[in-house]
Amino acid sequence: MTDFLIYDLKVAVLIIVFYMFYRLLLSRETFHRVNRIVLLLTAVASFVLPLCVITLHETMTIQAVPEVSIGDVQMTVAEEPATPLWQIVLPILYIIGVAATLGHTLLSIWNVMLLIRQSEQHPEPDGTIVCVTGNADVAPFSWMHYIVMNRGDYEAGNAAILAHERGHIRLRHSWDVLLVDLLTALQWFNPAMWMLRQDLRAIHEYEADGAVLSQGINARQYQYLLISKASSIGGYSIANGISHSTLKNRIHMMTNKKTRSSHLLKLLALLPIVGVTLALNARTVTDYVYQLPQKKQIVKKGKANAKINAGSLNEIVVVDYAPEPQQTKPVEMPNPAVVDTTSRVFDVVEEMPRFPGGPAELMQYLAKNIRYPEEAHKNGIQGRVIATFVVEKDGSITEARVVKSVDELLDAEALRVINSMPNWKPGRQNGEPVRVKYTVPITFKLQGDAKAAKENAIILQEHKRKDFTLVIDGKTFDIAELNGINPADIDSVRVEKAKDGMPNDRIIIKMKKKE
Repeated sequence: MTDFLIYDLKVAVLIIVFYMFYRLLLSRETFHRVNRIVLLLTAVASFVLPLCVITLHETMTIQAVPEVSIGDVQMTVAEEPATPLWQIVLPILYIIGVAATLGHTLLSIWNVMLLIRQSEQHPEPDGTIVCVTGNADVAPFSWMHYIVMNRGDYEAGNAAILAHERGHIRLRHSWDVLLVDLLTALQWFNPAMWMLRQDLRAIHEYEADGAVLSQGINARQYQYLLISKASSIGGYSIANGISHSTLKNRIHMMTNKKTRSSHLLKLLALLPIVGVTLALNARTVTDYVYQLPQKKQIVKKGKANAKINAGSLNEIVVVDYAPEPQQTKPVEMPNPAVVDTTSRVFDVVEEMPRFPGGPAELMQYLAKNIRYPEEAHKNGIQGRVIATFVVEKDGSITEARVVKSVDELLDAEALRVINSMPNWKPGRQNGEPVRVKYTVPITFKLQGDAKAAKENAIILQEHKRKDFTLVIDGKTFDIAELNGINPADIDSVRVEKAKDGMPNDRIIIKMKKKE
């Protein structure tokens, strides 16, 4: 709903700008048909232009392999922040305003149709239907193809009144009113929209007055008729009728000279408004190009669970791999290749280096060889290690280093696997093998709440003293058993001070239930 309110606010700004243009440049001109079209089109364009987004694309090539995530399959869902109060109140107020405005419009339509049904109807040769009501206070008005007037006006047979209302019907003013009233419901808070609505109805009257005078009816007598009828009761906001509010302007327009055609050049001022709107609404989208196919590979081996995420490109799920003894320091892998240290290291080349068997085999290799360090698992350590390496001209891997560290244990495991990779197919530029740099992000993720596991590890470390009694799931154990407990497997841990009859303090641990 917030996105829609932002969109509606953009519409409101455009309506204000377009309406100011109309009031300053066109409102005093006698181009009634042109002014009517301008008001209608600008009202509709204000709702359409915010949806017209010009998208500019730029392409960026990513040389790194996809991000690798090692850990348990279960995901940790972050708690969503509470919704601000204004994001609750504003939509409610907006909906109430829309409902009230629409309700007023629908009520007006209902009253008009009810009055038409209760009136005496007289079909005319031109397709209009004259509806005669017994209420003497009703001023003549038209709605769609109906003309409503009281019995006195009908029996008087005033040609000017019929010509005026037939002008409204012939020019289809009722459809304009209906469209703008619906748009006004969506912009009920915008004063410019209400003024635009009022000016459009005034233009309808100018056009209908022009239709009357074009039939040779005396202008002075017609103006006296408007004055006498303007005091009558109308009360139907959806209908076109004689009103006192626009009477002065209507008489003024009848006596004005016709505006010269050259004044239509003022419409060109609309072009920069539309151009600026489209420019402000434009956006740039970066397209990332990867060297990996969009596939999914499954590898099965061993005992515990892990998952390798390859961004939006592919996903390798490693199910049940067996733990191995962990190394806590980076392993220096011997490299028989002689590295040309004077040669340039490229970021992008015409033919990128390729792991033996392709990207899918690279993902399988990582899945089989990366192990979550046991000590890091116990201490609740997790995070993303970013490492870079160079694929040499002979395909060997050199200069592996960590550019974003999380922990020594995780850094060491990432470098161990990178340095143990077999030779790649080297990259080529202009047909010659060259050195190419790659970046590998590897995410180590623990199952459940890693923060809680780390806190558990701290508590256990602080209380590994012989004067404590260890209680696990209600059973008493020797304090030395703490060394064999994985903090990630603990559901809760607390320290209970010694009470009457207790020889010393107790560490009370509740383990997680294994499924």
